[in-house]
Amino acid sequence: MKKKSFLSLMALSTAGLIALSACGADDSEDAASADENNNGGDTNEAAEQEEVTLDFMHLWPQGSSPDHYRIVTEIIEEFEEMHPHVTVEMEVLENEQYKNKLQVVSSSNQLPDVGMTWPAGFLEPYVNGDLFAPLDDVLEEDNMRDDFVAGTIEAYSVDDEAYALPLELNIAPVFYNQAIFDEYGVEVPETYDDLIEVIDTLSEGGMTPIALGNRDRWTGSLWYMYLADRIGGSEALNSAIDRSGSFTDERLVEAADRIQEMVDHDAFISGFNGLSDQEAKAEFMNGNAAMYLIGSWDLPNYTTNEEVPQEFRDSIDFFKFPEVDGGDGDINSWVGGPGVGLFVAENSDVKDEAKAFVKHFTEEWGKQSVEDAGVIPGTQVNTDEVDLPDLFIDVLDELNNASDITLFADVQMSSGVAETHLNMIQSLFGEDVTPEEFAETHEEALQEDE
Repeated sequence: MKKKSFLSLMALSTAGLIALSACGADDSEDAASADENNNGGDTNEAAEQEEVTLDFMHLWPQGSSPDHYRIVTEIIEEFEEMHPHVTVEMEVLENEQYKNKLQVVSSSNQLPDVGMTWPAGFLEPYVNGDLFAPLDDVLEEDNMRDDFVAGTIEAYSVDDEAYALPLELNIAPVFYNQAIFDEYGVEVPETYDDLIEVIDTLSEGGMTPIALGNRDRWTGSLWYMYLADRIGGSEALNSAIDRSGSFTDERLVEAADRIQEMVDHDAFISGFNGLSDQEAKAEFMNGNAAMYLIGSWDLPNYTTNEEVPQEFRDSIDFFKFPEVDGGDGDINSWVGGPGVGLFVAENSDVKDEAKAFVKHFTEEWGKQSVEDAGVIPGTQVNTDEVDLPDLFIDVLDELNNASDITLFADVQMSSGVAETHLNMIQSLFGEDVTPEEFAETHEEALQEDE
């Protein structure tokens, strides 16, 4: 299940991502279509069905993801109207709370009927524990498999069976505040050395260069992954994880050294190792930090989220992670890949309704999320049929033109190695370990996992 490069699966191209629309399936062909027709016989049949409750757990709270939350709520209301015997009960948690809750409830086999999962190494233990139900039967309905961008289903598959339906595709740009850059007379950096100069200028002028909430750890991993990519190319980190190489590769050690160099230059917000991603994001959105590296799932805050001041949204742009002089990486290579997907619990008492909900949700999310929330869905998008903000189009173009997309490191790893990786990321940024110790600890964990 380890993925060397997500791009090799996706074969991303403008034709592949844009040519088809996700809007081809008719809701009346849902898995429980007898409930959806409006003729009297079917209505009576639906009324006679036993009332059931479907538990749905997701990670898009109203406060931090208002557009996502609104669309989810509308999709649920529509599904309940189409299936009068079903009541969908939501539980909504922030990212890290969600991961922790999922781990806790899975240990007692008490997963929600429908929930969200990440692909690859995150999903695999749940599949191996017979906790997620295979969804190939859902994909065969109405040729639903053809609705997805090439390669996305494979990221959620084990032994050629799909265990989740993808909702998102993401790359991780460096978002920046153009108004702050103008105020301090700095320009978008093209090289790592340029980035250090920008950091020094901002820091010396009293402006926090980069918002980073590294209490969540995966946020710091993004910075390390990019440096590893720019120094060693996508092969260096990927081969260390899939065991065709080693984490003690000098290029990966150098990437760790550059992280500590950035720390020494006061690149990151004060107290970054104790701040959550949401807390750091708030500092960026309040104009208290100039840059913020995050996945394109955050695009709504800079495009369509009307709760965010228009003046701020107008000032936000992004740049590609800079090249490192002498490195083997390509500036058009991105960290990213599929985001969350929907799973159905294997032991669900309402599995038929759960599968019908997952099918309906995924189809409707593909239709609504692009224009209404600025999200790149896992289903194919016809950009000629939607009105998209320029920033969204620019990110979509970068996704189409990417030379390589490397799946998030912790997602590639088994859960135990991922925990080691994330702990070591925090220690590296805190300068509690040397770059060499950082690499050696990773190598030991990966060897033990073989």
